[in-house]
Amino acid sequence: MVKISMFKGKKSQTNSIINIVDLAGSEKSTQAGTSGDRLKEGNAINQSLTTLGNVITALAEQSTGKAKKNSHVPFRDSVLTRMLQQALGGNSSTIMVCAIRPGDLYFDETMNTLKYADRAKQIKNKPTINESDSDKLVRELMEENKRLKEELAKGGGGGGGGGADPASLKAL
Repeated sequence: MVKISMFKGKKSQTNSIINIVDLAGSEKSTQAGTSGDRLKEGNAINQSLTTLGNVITALAEQSTGKAKKNSHVPFRDSVLTRMLQQALGGNSSTIMVCAIRPGDLYFDETMNTLKYADRAKQIKNKPTINESDSDKLVRELMEENKRLKEELAKGGGGGGGGGADPASLKAL
């Protein structure tokens, strides 16, 4: 998604990437009665979900300050977590929607899903505005120019000119 807007007479552009992923939940082979290729597929799904859980836990610990300094977040352990790296730990906002089953039979699954969602909720990203080098330089120069004008207006600036005559400075 790209949004182009005008701010203070200046054109700005905002880029957004939206990731929508259906995690499908854990696959219980005995309950589903899978075997062969379906069993391998279910194991791969479970491995990806476990890795995603590890990533979410590591990011939540970093957000709450419980993690060790420079702790490792295992994004590269799964294709799923590698794909969601920017959505989870980057300059982003993440929303997780959880579907749960009613009934006593699914109580354990429901509790695991809610615990998973609670860990994801603990991730706090600190978004920053990305700007190009030239935009940053222009903004910094404008701020410095404004600060210097205010200093001159206050009579400050004492640049160590040694009391030079303003008329002689104009001649230069």
